[in-house]
Amino acid sequence: MLKADKEFVVADLTERLRTADTLIVADYRGLTHAELDGVRGELLKHGARLSVCKNTLTRRAAEAAGVESLLELLTGPTAIAFVHDGDMVAVAKTLNETARSTRRLELKGAVLAGRPVTADGVRELASLPPAEVLRGQVLGAIVAPLTSLMGLVSAPLQNLVGLIDARIDQLQAAGGPEPAAQAEPDAETSAPAPVAEEAAAKEDESATDEVSATEETAATQETSTEEPPAEEQEGEQE
Repeated sequence: MLKADKEFVVADLTERLRTADTLIVADYRGLTHAELDGVRGELLKHGARLSVCKNTLTRRAAEAAGVESLLELLTGPTAIAFVHDGDMVAVAKTLNETARSTRRLELKGAVLAGRPVTADGVRELASLPPAEVLRGQVLGAIVAPLTSLMGLVSAPLQNLVGLIDARIDQLQAAGGPEPAAQAEPDAETSAPAPVAEEAAAKEDESATDEVSATEETAATQETSTEEPPAEEQEGEQE
């Protein structure tokens, strides 16, 4: 391979190593070309790309990409499954089933989110249920505590509403007045009865006093205008 070709391969591997979420490494020694192509096609269905890589070039790419965890897996013939947006569980299942059926493919290990995983860890990953089932289980584990919490929070409120309704029914059964909005009393008609009666009594008393004063004045005037008795008139003539 020419130097320029090697540089191109290293640059391509470096980019793929940087962007991959999961790397599963296997020894493909003993597989035929047809079997290897069959594995590639199956992995493509799960969003992974299987590449046969030379260890020397892959080491350079791993060092450039900062994936040092991959270095210890680069021994012997190496095939790497690059998982970007695919299903890593399905990819692990496919490789594990190929290893069982052919008895030639051998799992070496993996790098998940930058962390090294042993071959046994890859087999455990392959034993997990599909991603859809896992999402359902995780969602159920999250929703169940929230549902219980909502029940605990809403139960006292429901009890309080029940107590209020029961108290209202009890008051209505006892003949108590139903609550209703009361209009504000008119300022002109809102005076209490005792105050109104007292005002009326004062007006009557004032009127009586005015009548008495008028009668006294009239009596005084009549007395001053009367003629003196006859005896007094005769004395005055003498």
